[in-house]
Amino acid sequence: MRTVELLCSAPLEDGVRAAWTRLAEAGLPSLARNVHPTNRPHLTLAAVDAFPPGARERLVDLCAAALPVPVRLDRVEVLDGSAPLVWLVRPTPELVALHAAVWDVLGDAEGANPWHRPGRWVPHLSLALRFRDADRRRARAVVCVDRPAGEFVAARSYDGESRTVTALDADTPVPPTG
Repeated sequence: MRTVELLCSAPLEDGVRAAWTRLAEAGLPSLARNVHPTNRPHLTLAAVDAFPPGARERLVDLCAAALPVPVRLDRVEVLDGSAPLVWLVRPTPELVALHAAVWDVLGDAEGANPWHRPGRWVPHLSLALRFRDADRRRARAVVCVDRPAGEFVAARSYDGESRTVTALDADTPVPPTG
């Protein structure tokens, strides 16, 4: 699996990490407990089995032209009743346009995750995985002490096979295919 993810500005990332910490301190599930080096607040725009030939270069160009994108956080929700606890992101016109452009590049890729496709995508920053809807009210009280602001300032791709990330910027060399 390969993703296209947007990374938060420092104030926004710090605010989300503070919410992760508050959840953990309250004894609730939290991504603060995930110690993998790639774990950081991000917004996933797409997930596919692999990038088609030339897609990475096109994604780099798209992100360079579109970023930074302002972020406005909305309410805290549990997706699908007992799945991730998330902070919904208000879909600004700039964000929606970038998302659509990413799918213009990846639309024919194999193994596209339908939850990320235009029309089904719910933009969010994850706070916890495997969360019970019954704890949503308590989580909202813990998380929503403040609502951090910021921008999406960079893009990366997560490789599910190697569990590594690669920056989607012009300064990062394109890995060989094969």
